[in-house]
Parts: sequence; structure tokens; C-alpha cells
Amino acid sequence: MGTEIIGYAAAVLTTFAFVPQVVKTWRSRSAGDLSFVALVALTTGIFLWLVYGIELRSAPIIFANATTFLLTSTLLVLKIIRRR
Repeated sequence: MGTEIIGYAAAVLTTFAFVPQVVKTWRSRSAGDLSFVALVALTTGIFLWLVYGIELRSAPIIFANATTFLLTSTLLVLKIIRRR
């Protein structure tokens, strides 16, 4: 039980660390400072962590990575849209 609490705490902190970046990028309508290669690597890595969490049936890993995947995917889409 204690281990799951640590997992959820880590999930909340690391996942919601991306929220201010998404909000800033959305409001400023600028994604120029974001590295495309870094976003692709990060989003891919998070997706793989999500698959790993699903395989383990670990709720904290699934929760954190599903949410973070949505946030980083949003940043990636904004980066692609803003490039044009």
C-alpha cells in the first residue's frame, strides 16, 4: 500500500509538471523554443512506459503515463501546427 502511494505521488508530480508548458505554448501560440526531436523522443518513451504499465497492471504507471502521453502529444501537435 505504501509503495502505491509513492507511485501515485510521483505520478502526480511528474505528470502535472507538463501542464504549465502546455498552457504556455497554447496561450503564446509559439512552440519555437521546444525541440521537435526531444518531444518525439519523450512522447515515444512515455508511450512505451504506458505499455509497460499496462503489462504490469500498475495503476500509478498507467495513470501517469496515459496523462503525460496526452500532454506531450498535445505539445507535439502544437509544435507541428506552429511550424507551418
